[in-house]
Amino acid sequence: MTMENNKGKDVWNTIKKILHFITTVIMYSVFVIMLLVGLVLLLYIVDVKKNAASGVYKPPLFSAYVIISPSMVPTIKVQDAVVIKRVEGKDIEVGDIITFTSTDSRYSGITITHRVVDIEQTSSGKILFRTKGDNNNAPDATLVESSSVNGKVILRIPKIGYIQYFLSQAYGWIIAIVIPCLGIIIYDIIKLIKLIRNNMIRKINKRKTDKRIKREGE
Repeated sequence: MTMENNKGKDVWNTIKKILHFITTVIMYSVFVIMLLVGLVLLLYIVDVKKNAASGVYKPPLFSAYVIISPSMVPTIKVQDAVVIKRVEGKDIEVGDIITFTSTDSRYSGITITHRVVDIEQTSSGKILFRTKGDNNNAPDATLVESSSVNGKVILRIPKIGYIQYFLSQAYGWIIAIVIPCLGIIIYDIIKLIKLIRNNMIRKINKRKTDKRIKREGE
């Protein structure tokens, strides 16, 4: 019976360790994601305020977008996130992936992330970019002006869109944040109770031992 109890305790302890590890990984993952989002947001706010104070409009220095179209598959998949950095038109080269606001009548005002396949320059010196989705058969119908470019892609974060959507739902927030937090708190409370109980048992045993020794000494 004792061996079965010990095996049961070992299994339970292993399960607790695994659950604690999983919840810790989830918590740290969410923390890192929120930290990155917060950092990008902070840079965005600082840059926008700086530009507004100087009376100059520029796209944010850094921005992040979740991709919802398969036009850049397999380079960038649906629900991947891209981080872009503001660049001057002269710093964009053929092969770069840029995010821009479309002026095409069919997609006017929509933010698109495509690859630059050609660069043209007008007689007045205006730079125009021919873009194409890696998964599309033909280039985009409308050339992109430098003023419409939000930035160049510098980082891709796979599948973060799913996490963003999951956390934006009430059940996702509860599952990913509240339950792991409660689990860790309850786990720590149980450990504290066990520690207090063990200390009390040691004190009681010590008192019994002291009394026994005292009686034997008399």
